[in-house]
Amino acid sequence: MKTPLFISFWLVISIVQQLVAKPLEIWISSYTDKAYYESMAELYQKQVDKDFEANVTAYGFAEMPDKLMVAMKTRTGGPDIVQLDEVFYGAFLRDKESPFVDLTDRVKKSGLDKKLHPKRLSVFTWKDRIYGLPQSLSAMMLYYRKDLFKQHDIKPEDLKTWDDFEQVGAGLAQEGQRFMALDPSFFEVVLRQRGSDLYNRKGDFLPDFEKAVETLEWIQGLSKKEIALMPDRGTIFDPVFFSGDVDSGEILCVPGADWYGLDLIQQFAPHMKGEWGFMPLPAWEEDGKTGPRTSTFAGQGLLIYKASKSVNRCYDFMEFVITDKEANAKRFLDGNSFPAYLPAFKDERILKPHDFFTGKKSMGELLVELSREIPEVIPHPKRPNAVFTIRENTFANVMYEVITPRAALKELKKLMANARDRE
Repeated sequence: MKTPLFISFWLVISIVQQLVAKPLEIWISSYTDKAYYESMAELYQKQVDKDFEANVTAYGFAEMPDKLMVAMKTRTGGPDIVQLDEVFYGAFLRDKESPFVDLTDRVKKSGLDKKLHPKRLSVFTWKDRIYGLPQSLSAMMLYYRKDLFKQHDIKPEDLKTWDDFEQVGAGLAQEGQRFMALDPSFFEVVLRQRGSDLYNRKGDFLPDFEKAVETLEWIQGLSKKEIALMPDRGTIFDPVFFSGDVDSGEILCVPGADWYGLDLIQQFAPHMKGEWGFMPLPAWEEDGKTGPRTSTFAGQGLLIYKASKSVNRCYDFMEFVITDKEANAKRFLDGNSFPAYLPAFKDERILKPHDFFTGKKSMGELLVELSREIPEVIPHPKRPNAVFTIRENTFANVMYEVITPRAALKELKKLMANARDRE
C-alpha cells in the first residue's frame, strides 16, 4: 500500500524538525557573565560548530537557585546549562538523585580531571561523582589602597602574618583609622586558612569546634580593637560599601577572592584604577609553623540540568569554554575571574601586569603562586543554610556583642543539627 503524498510530506517535515537542534538554554547568574557567554557561543560557533546556537539568560546571583528550584518542581522551563555558585550548589544535594548530569566519565575521558585544579574540581563533586566544571580559582588575597598605605608608611612585606597585621592595625586605631573591612564570609575564609572548614568529609558541622570559637573570637577582637569595621550594610559585596567606606578612606584594605577584585572592585570603583594593590593574605602562625598565605571563598561552575535533551552538546560547549585558550584569557582580562584550568596558568596574557591593579608581581603571577596553597572546600547539603545563617544572623550578633562567639556557634551547631534531622 502506498503512503499518501501529504503524509509523506509531513513525515519528512517531522524528521527534519527532529534533526534541527534547538538553541541551548544557558542560565547565568550575572549580566557581566551573560555578555561573556554570548561571546563564547559566537566563538564556539565560529571555531567548532557553525550551527551552534544558545539563548543566554541572566538572573540575579541569589535569584538563580530559586528559579532553578521552581523549574525542578514544575518540570517546565528549565535550562540546559546552569551556572551556579559553589555555595548554592549544596542546596541541590539533598535528594537521593542529583538534578544535574553526572559528568565523571566525561571529565575523565577528556582529561579534565588532571587539568582542572583538584581543590576546585572537588567543590562540584559529591559522593565521588563530578557534577560541575569550576570556572575560577577563587584564591583569597588582600586588596589594599596603595595611596593610603603610602600615607601611613605601611608596606605589604610588613604584613607577613596576622600578628603583624594586628600590630600595624593597633597603631592605626590610635590615629582613628580602621585598617580593614569585615564581612561574614571572613569567618569561613579564616577557618579554612587555619586548616578547618564548616564541614568535614564525614558531614560533621564545625568539626574543630574550639578552633571555630577561637577564630570567631579573634575576628570579634579586630572589631572591638577598632582595627576592622563592619560596613554600613554589613557586607563588602554591596555597591554602597564602595561609595561609602572605600571612597571616603574609612578602610585601607579588604580581603577578597580573585573574582572580587577582577569583577566587583573594577565595577564599583572604576575611578580608582591604578590606586589598588594586592598581596597574599597574612599567614597564621600556629604551633611554630607558618600556614598558607591564602584561602578560598565562593566561585562558580557550569552544570548540565538533568532534564536537558542535549547533554552531549552541552558538555562539548562547556569543555570548550573551560579549556579554550582565548576563552580563559578573555574571562580574566574582561574582569570575571582567574581560571581553574591549569594549562591557562602559562598564558602570557594572564601573567602580564594588570592595568587596574599593580604590584611587585602581576596579579596572575601571584595567583599562580597562591594556587599551590589554596585549601579544599567540603561540599554539603546544609552548607548553604549554614553560610546564610552566619551571614544574616550569627556574625552580626557576635560583632555587635549581642552574644558571645562560643554561645553563638553552639546555637548555630544546634540549629544545623536540627535542620539535618528534618531532612
